[in-house]
Amino acid sequence: MASSSKAATSEGGAGHGDGVGRRDFLFIATGATAAVGTAAAIWPFLNNMNPAADTLALASIEVSLNGIEVGQAIKVSWRGKPVFIRHRTPEEIQAARDVDVSRLPDPEDDAKRVQKGHDDWLIVVGVCTHLGCIPLGTAQGETRGDYKGWFCPCHGSHYDTSGRIRRGPAPKNLEVPTYTFVNDTTIRIG
Repeated sequence: MASSSKAATSEGGAGHGDGVGRRDFLFIATGATAAVGTAAAIWPFLNNMNPAADTLALASIEVSLNGIEVGQAIKVSWRGKPVFIRHRTPEEIQAARDVDVSRLPDPEDDAKRVQKGHDDWLIVVGVCTHLGCIPLGTAQGETRGDYKGWFCPCHGSHYDTSGRIRRGPAPKNLEVPTYTFVNDTTIRIG
């Protein structure tokens, strides 16, 4: 009798082990199916957050510099942000070079903000680095601030003729985007 009880226990043990193995498999299979189903349901929402094709097309733009007179500036839109393009006068270039860079809130030499051989052209993203406002100083008759560059009237940030912050709450200079001269009269931004 002892031997038949021993056999029954070993069969029950084997049966119990198979039940646990099947249960584990069912849990894993159910979990994997749920994960795949959730990913399939969420994908359209995540994919909808990608930029539209027309936005991606504007990842780089070409701008003609023809007609921008010395001392004049224009504003173009790139990636939904304004970009200021200024054809600087010799006086503006000299004023930017004469600054003691060590005294600036965000020290940066003018030569690093323009391209060699094209230092009469300054290209900056026209978004104030304080709270994202758009500074004045590009259109004819707009206030250019105390340093003859740009002025953000929202909180009083003054930028110089190199787009560097000189006074006010803005912590950084106006950003210089990636750009290249396609030829002497055209630039590609982005």
